[in-house]
Amino acid sequence: MTSRKKLQGLVAATITPMTPDGQINLPVIRQYVDYLVNKQTVKNVFVNGTTGEGLSLSIQERKQLAEEWVCQGKDKLDHVIIHVGALSLPESQELARHAAAIGAGGIAVIAPFFFKPTNKDELVSLLQKVTSEAPDVPFYYYHIPPLTGVKIRVEELLEGIKERIPTFQGVKFSDTDLLDLAQCIHKNEAQQLEFLYGVDEQLLGALAVGANGAVGSTYNYLGRQTNLMLEAFAKPDLALARKYQFLTGEFLNFVIKLVIFLRQWCPRRKTALILLSPALL
Repeated sequence: MTSRKKLQGLVAATITPMTPDGQINLPVIRQYVDYLVNKQTVKNVFVNGTTGEGLSLSIQERKQLAEEWVCQGKDKLDHVIIHVGALSLPESQELARHAAAIGAGGIAVIAPFFFKPTNKDELVSLLQKVTSEAPDVPFYYYHIPPLTGVKIRVEELLEGIKERIPTFQGVKFSDTDLLDLAQCIHKNEAQQLEFLYGVDEQLLGALAVGANGAVGSTYNYLGRQTNLMLEAFAKPDLALARKYQFLTGEFLNFVIKLVIFLRQWCPRRKTALILLSPALL
């Protein structure tokens, strides 16, 4: 791999814009990029993940979204990470090849969550088969056990993974087990891996144990405020950092109630359309 800028700070887990009839709305992405950069001071994105409902989209839709984000993000975004995980191994490999071909800044892979890997070797073997299709693209393991049910600790997974997957660059750590995260960071400091936390309301705790940054949905609309929290933590001004973290928590309490209400009458693939309305942004 060629020299690259380190992935750190905030990464917006992008929402997939939809038209009223449930089709992906590609023209929105150009203004979406400008909004993230200019209004939220966020210059990294994670595409086709949980927030973007990637696993609910067709392979063709996922490719179109990846292409548009890479195209519109050129010279504006620092990193465009494409999630290529799928329940079908050939489909995941196809998405990895596609991400490499369009010049994605990285790929991420979630653990299979129907027929689940039962141990570290099974999981690494699968990840190896996917990442080998993009041999020059940095790879991030997408760890989200609350959704996948795959509870293999990342600390265990990392032992020897770099030898088997040379492109391994880090982890999107979407779990509340800060002990696991801390041990990962402590034991792998020499490798300069990137540990990006994925539980927005607990980011401050992850920063305290050494996380490089964060991937999350709230950075689409709370990016500027969260960057102020990162600045306060770096000073350090922990009282101010806590204030920003508490504000994020209060906002999320409201959003959770809103989403529960919306899903009572709104088809899942149209939820993104509502959450992207100008009034909310």
